[in-house]
Amino acid sequence: MTESNSFNVVLVKPSKYARDGHVERFRRGFMPNSTLLHLKSLTPREISGRQVTVVTIDEYTQTSLDYLERLRPETCSLLALVGVQSHQIQRALDLTALARTNGVQNCVIGGPHVMTCDTSEVHGHGVSFALAEAELIWPAIVRDAFEGELRPVYGSEQRWQSNLEPPAMVPPTPADLRPYIIPMVGVYPARGCPYNCNFCSVVKIAGKKVRSQPVETTVRSLIAAREAGVRLVVFASDNFNKYPEAQALLEAMIDARVGLPFFVQCDAQVGRDEEFIKLLARAGCAQVFVGVESFNRKLLSGARKNHNDPGHYADLVRLCHQNHVSTHFSNILGFPEQEEADVLHHLRELRAVRPFMASFYILAPIPGTDQYDDFLAQDLITETNLDRFDATSLIWKHPLFSARKLSELLCRAYREFYGASDVLVKMFGHRWNAPFYVHALGIGYAAFARFAVRRGMHPMAGGFLPVAIDKVEDYLPLRRRVFGIDRLQLPQSLKVSNAADRMLYQDLSALPLRDLAGPHAPRPL
Repeated sequence: MTESNSFNVVLVKPSKYARDGHVERFRRGFMPNSTLLHLKSLTPREISGRQVTVVTIDEYTQTSLDYLERLRPETCSLLALVGVQSHQIQRALDLTALARTNGVQNCVIGGPHVMTCDTSEVHGHGVSFALAEAELIWPAIVRDAFEGELRPVYGSEQRWQSNLEPPAMVPPTPADLRPYIIPMVGVYPARGCPYNCNFCSVVKIAGKKVRSQPVETTVRSLIAAREAGVRLVVFASDNFNKYPEAQALLEAMIDARVGLPFFVQCDAQVGRDEEFIKLLARAGCAQVFVGVESFNRKLLSGARKNHNDPGHYADLVRLCHQNHVSTHFSNILGFPEQEEADVLHHLRELRAVRPFMASFYILAPIPGTDQYDDFLAQDLITETNLDRFDATSLIWKHPLFSARKLSELLCRAYREFYGASDVLVKMFGHRWNAPFYVHALGIGYAAFARFAVRRGMHPMAGGFLPVAIDKVEDYLPLRRRVFGIDRLQLPQSLKVSNAADRMLYQDLSALPLRDLAGPHAPRPL
């Protein structure tokens, strides 16, 4: 059956516009987008006897414009822009404007920005908006598109599904894996975060109750990925150590001999649970990613991240490295009360602790977060272009730092952390619990990070070997024609209003810290 007589679903993870206006594109990407495969897996193979084809496109790794030819009625029955963050929303609008201009009738935009921000400014122009998790609304979107017309908005009644029962992941194809530095996939065994950090959008996207898919589903997905040629897995769930079935999943992976090295995200309290770290190692964990953010308890308290104790960061690194699991610390620069001396002290402390890798970001009030609402109310946000809300530059009125100074400190942090002596110690100082090629990525990233910051590019931009083809000016006429705007206004945040959603958004910050520690934490109510 050809594409012309099948129902053709095109899933696109949009890129963003760089400071010079170019669409960000790379010859090699760092990590595939997990939402693309998740939505592909949720899509039926046929509807009413008619075959459904699904094409997934990660725009960050598209180095020619041929894929845009798919955005036509004969090859696109339904276009979905997925996983759209605030700095990607204007690019998503432009792609739907192109598709609509070409005659595509059914276009929908979903992801973090749409779930957490008021997008009514661009409603009513033939493009739909998905305000809820895919499990709640994707079947209806596909059915409505098949029958002829989408509704303007999906999911306004409820944001989250109480129980997650997705099918096993449809494995990536060789073509899906080819554009990335290593064949990898992202998997979400659980969603939600019990904490209440004011700068973080996770609780607004996924709620505070940690919900999980069946362990058996995750294991089947991992085995299918391995057989498809995947060599590395990223468990993209936040606070993997607060996932109630984490121990069961790790043991099931050991029993099934999955044999894939994997990365996990954990909170800093994982350093207090040696048995859990040992279990991670036995299951094949290659690296633990931790949002340490700061070594200053006062700054952490001001950001409502009281569960982080910098006094235990060194223990976390020591325990992980003793069990041959590498560490990656994420750090935020530019907290409201932070001075230059604080940033330099942080860098010294970080280098002394010696996690294997580190990434640095500038504090950014991300639309939808509590911090964004506070900064907007106080008229502190100075940047009006959502393309810049990507945590790589100063977009608000900092009381002590200029944008230039903070960018200089960001570059200095990358240069000093990835200095030659530090990298050599990490390279030869430990035996890692993964094939050498996995940790060679960390060594290669060290060189790339220094190279990138010298050229004014954030190392975590999405890939390397950038390609400049098209610019925002090429799409602005379409944006104006379809949506009647030059640029989106700064949005108001959507509130959690539905009763079922409020249950999943119950504030757990008052629980004693010990009640949230360890892999066997009780499931939040």
